[in-house]
Amino acid sequence: MATIKIKLVKSLICSKKDQLATATSLGLRRIGDVSEQPDNAATQGKIKKISHLVKVID
Repeated sequence: MATIKIKLVKSLICSKKDQLATATSLGLRRIGDVSEQPDNAATQGKIKKISHLVKVID
């Protein structure tokens, strides 16, 4: 199964509660954290929700 690496590039301070929960569910807590997640519809939706805070690494 394909995976995606996601990196948190902006701070979660002043983010909405649902965005904070989404980042936590992806395993991202601090700036610079990298998480490897399966490439599926649920993960793509989470990335879209916090796209302004994360970067997808190839």
